[in-house]
Amino acid sequence: MSNKPNILFVLTDDQGAWAMRCAGNTDIYTPNLDRLAKSGIRFENFFCASPVCSPARASILTGKIPSQHGVHDWIRTGSLDKDKLGENQNHPYFASENKSIRYLDGMTTYTDLLAKNGYTCALSGKWHLGDSMSMQHGFSHWYTIGRGGCLYNQADVIEDGKLYFEDRYITDLITDHAIEYIEKLNKEDSPFYVSVHYTAPHDPWEEDQHPKEFYDLYRDCEFTATPNEPVNPNQIATAPFGEGEERKRLLRGYYTAVSAMDAGVGKLLDKLDELKISDNTLIIFTADNGMNMGHHGIWGKGNGTFPFNLYDTAVKVPFIASWKGKIKENQVTQSMCSHYDIIQTINDLLELNEELSENLPGKSFADVLLYGREHDNHIVILDEYGNSRMIRNHEWKYIHRYPYGPHELYNLVEDPGEKHNLIDDVKYENIKCQLLEQLQNWYLSYADPKVDGTKEAVTGMGQLRKCGIYSEGKPVYADNPKYQK
Repeated sequence: MSNKPNILFVLTDDQGAWAMRCAGNTDIYTPNLDRLAKSGIRFENFFCASPVCSPARASILTGKIPSQHGVHDWIRTGSLDKDKLGENQNHPYFASENKSIRYLDGMTTYTDLLAKNGYTCALSGKWHLGDSMSMQHGFSHWYTIGRGGCLYNQADVIEDGKLYFEDRYITDLITDHAIEYIEKLNKEDSPFYVSVHYTAPHDPWEEDQHPKEFYDLYRDCEFTATPNEPVNPNQIATAPFGEGEERKRLLRGYYTAVSAMDAGVGKLLDKLDELKISDNTLIIFTADNGMNMGHHGIWGKGNGTFPFNLYDTAVKVPFIASWKGKIKENQVTQSMCSHYDIIQTINDLLELNEELSENLPGKSFADVLLYGREHDNHIVILDEYGNSRMIRNHEWKYIHRYPYGPHELYNLVEDPGEKHNLIDDVKYENIKCQLLEQLQNWYLSYADPKVDGTKEAVTGMGQLRKCGIYSEGKPVYADNPKYQK
């Protein structure tokens, strides 16, 4: 038997760091995430690399920022080969699909490293990085959905290279397939890595999409733990948003999706206990990006507004890690870390001793996990979405939008809610200049000019093909929507 731990990696879709009871939200029910947090360490300051799904997921796997891997928006097409869809070829779901694109082709992911080191890797849930029909990057077991999103009760799923529609609740299907993988792979000699990529709590949030037992938890909730603010003037008109009773309806659906997913996490934890492998399993829980659900008057993630927003609610994600006997229980850390740190951390934590590319921006946080060490206050986090870039430390956040702005500056100590933009206050001109210089130098070090986001006309409405010099001169992003003004 291997001395390496098994790994259970749970990734949710559009879950803000605030959307857990263990993070202080008294309205939401997440007993199993709270249980997981008590068994390990929860991060208060963990960030995605980009506040939208496909770029964030690409960064989780590769350790590269969007301006290195070239995925700058959610992938609108390139998931499926139309000629392989059979009777579903003319289904309206797949109207924009033509030829599949492997957006991460030629790149090294941490799952590649795990497979190289004897792990059997399985995926249950959302992929959304192109060519969903085909197993990629070290995975040898593959159950996914056809595109980036789906209805909860009519999901287009892919199994054994075939696409079909399911009428069971997709959260339960993803959980059940993950449990099947755990049971099967536990019988083998090699350690397993199981990725459980839920579509929850992404919309749709209609009542008929979710189990009644979870929806009833919130039927009479007043949602006092979530800000109730007027709709932001930059809110896009194509996203679900609202005030008054509509606000409550949307929050009810979102919270329901979280709680139903939380129940799935509970089943996974119970299965590890039942098989008596909890002690030798590293469990990681996180989300692809944050989410505004009325925060700042915004409904949506980074592309809930135009220009794109980089508020903490959009870029901060939950992150919990548990490994009995290795990670001390019931810890909370203030250390600032990012999804682009994960590949180094796994390499370090598991002692894989793989040589990683020198141009990766991340740093291992294995010392935080194993020894509870707090990273110092000099750590900075950088995020990007198209022409918008952010630099953040414990005290300050600066957002620069190329080429003309608008730009933003926040003192996070005095103004943690990011309510007062200080960009025009001359008292802070030196701070702004220092942060901008640091941001520019950092991206100069890591951005690939062939796919640099500041040169990309990202709309927030989806990416159609590979970008930059790989676009063959064709349009890369879907047309701008009609924004609410």
